[in-house]
Formats: sequence, structure tokens, C-alpha cells
Amino acid sequence: MNLASRRLHTSGLSKISFTMIREAMGQVEAAMYKKLESSLQPVHLELHNESFMHNVPKGSETHFKVVVVSSQFEGKPLIQRHRAVNDLLAEELKSGVHALSIVAKTPEQWESSTKTVDPSPKCRGGFGK
Repeated sequence: MNLASRRLHTSGLSKISFTMIREAMGQVEAAMYKKLESSLQPVHLELHNESFMHNVPKGSETHFKVVVVSSQFEGKPLIQRHRAVNDLLAEELKSGVHALSIVAKTPEQWESSTKTVDPSPKCRGGFGK
């Protein structure tokens, strides 16, 4: 399994399996996952390290996509949901995370959806290229 595209679901994971998954993550990814899980208590959480899709050294933790489904998003517009995720991950965004794509839904929205997220576009070069 490609660790960069691994899907993590909070429901149904035992402590042992979650610990094993977290150990396979990089430090930044693990810190982000822990913050999102503990603060938002999601019913569904995916964290994708998409750095491998970009012009960065192997093993980088610079580009991420988060898919988070939480009842805490009930009644909040999308911009407030995104701000909540950005606020939780402010430290990582200040210290090396270059890009963060966010999909933030309520449980009702997630259940009525296809429960899939479109793939991210290919890198266009960045760094002035």
C-alpha cells in the first residue's frame, strides 16, 4: 500500500492498528492526524500525503489533502469549516506544509454523497517553473 495515498478511517480501528498506522506516517503527518482526530472527533478522516506528486525530495511532508467528516461542522458554512481545520494545523502550515487541500463535511453530507473525493490535479511545477 502506498503510504502517501493511504486512507485512515477513525471508526472501527483498534488502538493497536491505529498505533501501527501512525508509526508508518511521517512526523508531520502523524501530528496533523492526531490534532484533527482529537479536536474534531470525526466519524471519517482521511489524510493523504501528496508530496510525492510534486517537485520535492523523497519523503517530504509538504503537500496534504484532508477529508474530514464531523458533527462539529453542523450548521457551519464551508469557509468556517476550512478555517477550523486551518486553525488546528496552523503550526504545521507555518513550518513546512506548503499546501493543504480540505474536504470538510457533516455526517449527513458524507452519507448522502458517493463517499469518494476527486483526485488532486497533477503538479504544475511550482517554484517559478
